[in-house]
Amino acid sequence: MTIRVVVVDDQQIVRDGFGALLNTQLDIEVVATAADGEQALRVCAEHAPDVVLMDVRMPVMDGIEATRRLPDGPRVLMLTTFDLDEYVYDALAAGASGFLLKDTPAEKLFDAVRVIAAGEALLAPSVTRRLIGEFARQRPRPRPDALRELTPRETEVLRLIAEGLSNAEIAARLVVSDETVKTHVSRVLMKLGLRDRTQAVVVAYESGLVIPRTPR
Repeated sequence: MTIRVVVVDDQQIVRDGFGALLNTQLDIEVVATAADGEQALRVCAEHAPDVVLMDVRMPVMDGIEATRRLPDGPRVLMLTTFDLDEYVYDALAAGASGFLLKDTPAEKLFDAVRVIAAGEALLAPSVTRRLIGEFARQRPRPRPDALRELTPRETEVLRLIAEGLSNAEIAARLVVSDETVKTHVSRVLMKLGLRDRTQAVVVAYESGLVIPRTPR
């Protein structure tokens, strides 16, 4: 199955570069590009992509607002120049599935698109977790009761997701099967009304389930 991608960036050289790289892969096809958030919404409505590579800072409409307005369907992979861009936290909270530095090597770009398209794992968990933790530390926690609907086991699974563990690692930690973990993850996402694991990490920090570590 081919992964359909839309590349959104206000710099043509970036759009062309990512497009050319992605189109070298047999299982990935760039179906369209856009120069700002408004164009992105129109293009996505027309082409129904699986993944959107979305720049954070753009004229007319930025990537955060465009991500917020996108209907369910495409998964958003934010593009940023800095690994601690303050706007990326907002993008993740708006519904993005992860983020990618613009200087990421080609192979990591391909892997990132496949991971996001599959919806199976948090992209670059160590980096994304660090970013979420850094900015969660600076914000109030608006949803202390957000986890009320979860069972104790589901709460534990959420905490382990936020720590960056894969399903297999969670299964080993809890001494259960991979299928059992997948069921718990699905229930966590459903009960909290979340799209994917990245949003689950955001909620885990915002609710205080996971406390951001203080930099040394």
